[in-house]
Amino acid sequence: MVTELLFQKDSYLRRFEAVVIEVARDGVVLDKTAFHPTSGGVANDTGWLYSGEKKYEVRDVIIDKNSGEVIHVLDSVEGLKPGSSIIGELNWERRYKLMRLHTAAHILSAVMYSRYGSLVTGGSVEPDKAKEDYDVQGDEKEVFSKAAEEVNEIIKKSIEVRIYWLSREEAMKIPGIVKLAARMPPNIETLRIVEIPGVDIQADGGPHVKNTAEIGKFVLLKTENRGKKRKRIYYTVEP
Repeated sequence: MVTELLFQKDSYLRRFEAVVIEVARDGVVLDKTAFHPTSGGVANDTGWLYSGEKKYEVRDVIIDKNSGEVIHVLDSVEGLKPGSSIIGELNWERRYKLMRLHTAAHILSAVMYSRYGSLVTGGSVEPDKAKEDYDVQGDEKEVFSKAAEEVNEIIKKSIEVRIYWLSREEAMKIPGIVKLAARMPPNIETLRIVEIPGVDIQADGGPHVKNTAEIGKFVLLKTENRGKKRKRIYYTVEP
């Protein structure tokens, strides 16, 4: 059974009701969830599940890409069984920081592409910081310093972040989205689109903030030269 991903419709949903579909040795599969699994380089949510008087810690969230089931890894599964009703609650502080960093990552990738024609070759978003590699030439300190300035200028414009769905056929016609969409499994017929008007548009399944102003300040932490045309940036966001 494919788990319904509630966070794709509402990234701000903190609590939800669901039913246990399957119990494994170290976790459970729910019929729906607001917990984001590690995916697309963005770290998983954590939080808690409540069933009756019992409280369970959600330590990890994993998606089975073949079945579409989301496995919630818990500190214990004692007392849980298929059919159990639960209430899920996110660690909101962690989630919101991930949302801000994830949206900032979209802006940075757009700036790097428009300014240098550079693409992301790898990276990750964790609650405390993010890192990304770019296939760009030149002095990495100068390149990323200029990019960070531009990212902050865009953030200050308070641009609404739009989330909507398009058929695969429609999405593939959008310039700048084709390459990413082409890497997705061919059985996905409808794509979730994240658009920052005038800045960036991508097919993306993760949580984001509603407005760029929520990101706060983009802060460049350090840069590294990882080899020819591979430059790395570490960054975070602050209120």
